[in-house]
Amino acid sequence: MKELTKAEEQVMQILWQIDKGFVKDVLEKMPEPKPAYNTVSTIIRILEKKGFVGYKAYGKTHEYFPLVDKTVYSNFYLKNFIGGYFGGSFQKLVSFFAKENEMDVKDFESLVKHVESDLKDEKEEE
Repeated sequence: MKELTKAEEQVMQILWQIDKGFVKDVLEKMPEPKPAYNTVSTIIRILEKKGFVGYKAYGKTHEYFPLVDKTVYSNFYLKNFIGGYFGGSFQKLVSFFAKENEMDVKDFESLVKHVESDLKDEKEEE
């Protein structure tokens, strides 16, 4: 899997949000100033070549949908990010985050409890 450019990721975020749509639907969800229709169309075709987007043809019109799940890409991106900036160490990432946000022990303990609760909820859902 390849990492997406900012423009590609912006389009994918919209496709993940709307589940499927035409270029005009993606363009409608983009913030101002909106790019040109052809720009969005080109980005979607690039995403299709990269294997992120599929489509259903209706004559000359195409309805696009994500082929890669948002969670799968998020995990891929986060692993690359941690590898590139923190030597693959999640501990270094958390330490950096805690220092940069001036977290005290109480804040950190609260964060740990929140994560433990989320993990417990996920296990119960399985």
